[in-house]
Amino acid sequence: MCRLKEYETFLLEQEYSVNTIRKYVRDVGRFLEYAGTEEPDRMMTLLYKEELQNHYQLSSVNSVLASMNSYLKYIGKADCCVRACRIQRQTIGSTGIRIGELKYITVEALETGVVNVYSKGKARMVLLSDALKELLKDYCQMENIREGSIFITRNGCPVDRKNVWAEMKALCQAAGVPKSKVFPHNLRHLFACCFYEKEKDLVRLADYLGHSNVETTRRYTMISSMGSWQKQLELGLLVPREKDKAERENTE
Repeated sequence: MCRLKEYETFLLEQEYSVNTIRKYVRDVGRFLEYAGTEEPDRMMTLLYKEELQNHYQLSSVNSVLASMNSYLKYIGKADCCVRACRIQRQTIGSTGIRIGELKYITVEALETGVVNVYSKGKARMVLLSDALKELLKDYCQMENIREGSIFITRNGCPVDRKNVWAEMKALCQAAGVPKSKVFPHNLRHLFACCFYEKEKDLVRLADYLGHSNVETTRRYTMISSMGSWQKQLELGLLVPREKDKAERENTE
């Protein structure tokens, strides 16, 4: 495969890491073997994307598509590139950050796994899980984002509340959820509820969310707490009226 060797040399010249080059070459090699040609057309790329979706998780599929699209651009067939599979936004839900803090998640932060956030006159650190880091790295490779903020619009501006709100509303109809109940801040609430359900540590949750007052954090977890309390109240102490009446008659 002459073109694949040329592509590998190109990646070396672009100073990609050794591991990244190995991955790209491996992914592209499998794609070309499937296509049966070193210059596949768009129909073939779409078929391969469908094949991947049938066998792998979407995050893995997108990782392969990033390699494939990079090769297609290299051989001058950018029109054959395919879009990444849509994955529900996981960043806010996995970190509890605010929409306005997305700009602090940068390519550089992925190396350390620590995001330094400055908001409302305060500074705090937000930790990224290994799974989230890998997902974001794949996204950066696919979108050719080499530095700076990861979440940007087509114009290069940081993603804001309007952008996220529009995407969430577009999903409402397919999900069967009323638009009036869906807001970007729901993702932050989701993180808070899930964290509290698992850890039961309100003070540490307040640190993660950047709250100065624990009472503010308590409001985030109120729904989760109410659900737990309601379960605890179901102690089997109540009996149906018919049964209660029958038992009284038997004792008289």
